[in-house]
This record gives sequence, C-alpha cells and structure tokens, in this order.
Amino acid sequence: MKDILKNYSGIILLLGGIMVGSLIGIFFPNIVSYLKPLGDIFLNLLFVSVVPLVYFAVANSIASVEKGGKFGKIIFSMIFTFLLFIIIAALFTIAVVYFFPTEALPSTSHQVIENSGNDTWGDRIVSFFTVGEFAELFSRKNMLALLIFAFLTGTAARKAGEAGAVFRTFLASGYEVMKELLLLVMKAAPVGLGAYFAFQVATIGPQLFGFYAKPLGLYYTSGIVYFFLFFTIYAFVAKGKIGVRQFWTNNIYPSLTAISTCSSFATMPANLQAAARIGIPDAIANIVIPIGSTLHKNGSSMSSIIKIYVAFLIIGKDFFDPMNLLLALGITIFVSIVAGGIPNGGYIGEMLMISVYQLPVEAIPAVMIIGTLVDPLATVLNSTGDTVAAMFVTKISGEKFEEPKEFAP
Repeated sequence: MKDILKNYSGIILLLGGIMVGSLIGIFFPNIVSYLKPLGDIFLNLLFVSVVPLVYFAVANSIASVEKGGKFGKIIFSMIFTFLLFIIIAALFTIAVVYFFPTEALPSTSHQVIENSGNDTWGDRIVSFFTVGEFAELFSRKNMLALLIFAFLTGTAARKAGEAGAVFRTFLASGYEVMKELLLLVMKAAPVGLGAYFAFQVATIGPQLFGFYAKPLGLYYTSGIVYFFLFFTIYAFVAKGKIGVRQFWTNNIYPSLTAISTCSSFATMPANLQAAARIGIPDAIANIVIPIGSTLHKNGSSMSSIIKIYVAFLIIGKDFFDPMNLLLALGITIFVSIVAGGIPNGGYIGEMLMISVYQLPVEAIPAVMIIGTLVDPLATVLNSTGDTVAAMFVTKISGEKFEEPKEFAP
C-alpha cells in the first residue's frame, strides 16, 4: 500500500488541488480573482522551463545515437511497428470522438487567434518550420521550428566527431539540468492547476465537471477496448492463436505492475520476463522493450487525440476539419515518440498543440488535467504495448520465435 501511495502521490496531490480549487470556485467565487495569479505564475514557469528542455532533450538524443547498422533490420521493423501502432491508436480514438461526440464547453475567452486568416499556406508552412531570428526559436509560439533546429543541432554534433565531444557533453548536461528544473516546477502543479480550476469553475460553472467526465469516460472506455481488442489482433498476427494465449497469460503481471507503479520503466523487467516466456528472441526483446518504454506510447497517442479534441471544444472550432486532423496526427506522433522520453512529455505536446493550432492559453489547464487523470490506463497501454510490439517485430523482421522460457516463482 505504501508503494502504491508513493507512486500515485503526484496524481493524488493534483486531484486534491483540483478538488479544493473546485470547492473554492463553487462556494467562494468572489476570491478566485486572488487565486488566478497563482495559476498564471505556474503556467509561466512551465513555459520557460519546457522550451529549453525540448531543445536539449532532442539535440542530446540525436547527438547520442551510435553509428553502425548491426541491428538495422530489427531497428527498421521496430520503427515501422511503433509508428503503425501509434497511428492506429490515434485513428481509433478519432473515430470514437466522431461517433460519440461531447458537447462544447462555453468558452471564457474570445482570444482565439484569427490573424492568420490572411496568410497564404506557403506563409503558414514557413512559419511552422522556421523563424527569422535565432532568439525567436526559444518562444513557445515557435515550438515546431525549435524541434527542427534541435534535430539539426544534434545531427551536426554527431558529424563533428571528436571536435564536437565537448558540445555533446554540454547537450547531455543541459538536458539533465532542464529535466530537474521541470520536475521542480511540476511540484507546484497541485497549487497552480487548483487555482486555475477554481477560476474556471467560478466563471464557467458546475457544468465544467460534466464536460471533463465525458471525454474521460470516452478515453477509459475506448482505452479498455483498444487494450483487449487491438492487442489481441497484434498478438494473433504475430504468432497466431498460440500467440494470443501466450501474450494474455503472460501479460497479467506486467499489467498489474503498470497499474501499481504508474511507470513504464518500472514495468520493463516484467515485460522482459513476459517476452522470454512468450518466446521472443532476446536480440529483439532487449532492443524493442527498453526503447519502447520511452518511444512507444499507445496510451499517449489516444490521450493526445482526446486532449486536442477537448481544446477545440473549448474554443468552439471544428476538430474534424481535414487539415486539423492531419496536424493532430503529426502532433500525436511527436508526443508518443519524441516527447515520450521527456519527463512530463505530454505537457510539451500540449505546448506544441497550442503553437501549431494557435489556440488561446486557456486551453492548456484543461488538457493538462485530462492528461493527468488518464495516466493510469495510459501507462498500462504504453508499457504492456511494448511486449506485443516485440512479438510483431519478431514476425515482420523474419526472426523465429524461440522456445518459451520458464522462471522459478
């Protein structure tokens, strides 16, 4: 019980802050104007810490990649599998929100940015991917340009060889420092989001709870369906009926581990043990599962779509516009793969979403709250999806399954 409370302490504290903020918003609406600055301070700290973290995290990851193609075929199969599963999860969630829509939430702001209406598509593409001044890269309004610059910087650091060793060390050190900074800022999340939630409840009203309940219900229902239905399909494609039986027999312990620890990394040993019992070759399991714990996020893919959908409901815009859907898929792939290795990477995805769609800041607290509340099921989908992904990689890479290994109880 102590371990469970420890692992869920962040969620418990955040839920406590939200509950207190909600009660204040309902019973003491006259004082929320004094609390809102706390929420604004938290959001501002989040902005200024996330942006440099994105740069250092992406640049450091690219600069640290080792050369060599010894496992080229497995790596290619792994990348294909990760992308395929993430896109399927996203498309499934889009279908769910389309056929089971949620009513729009009354917006508290008329600050939806429409000033891009006179821009050509060429101008918009240029502004998405680049900026005219170096200093503009580190604005949260230009996250996509920052990501591209960080990728190019990491690539250049690799190509510099020995001469770039000191700079690569700087990138690695900067990543560790900014990671710790973000973790420090997030300790204020219960107070900051609680204050912001109090403001929302006081200005929007109790219908706010019904608004959050419906998308959360959609996520948990669709997530459970995806967990049992699609994981079964993946296991069947990989190894037939026996693969389905072996996967679900050996996925119980990893699933329980994921629920109790709320951590993909903590679930990794259980996944590796399950992979051995299924007969996945060590050469594949020892690559796909550790990398997948960072870069393969089915649950994050689904939650990204839900959060973008909620943000569009808040501002009253059409989520199902084809261009918006394509951008949603792109953001989801980034959140599920690139941001997966960054602490609180979902929040970085939300910053990118705000930047690309040019949404008002008021959308951020709502999607952050939803992202926190779906975390338990998202962790199960993220972590246990690595085992079935390893099965799928074994199949499409042409490797043969081994005899299942048994472990002493």
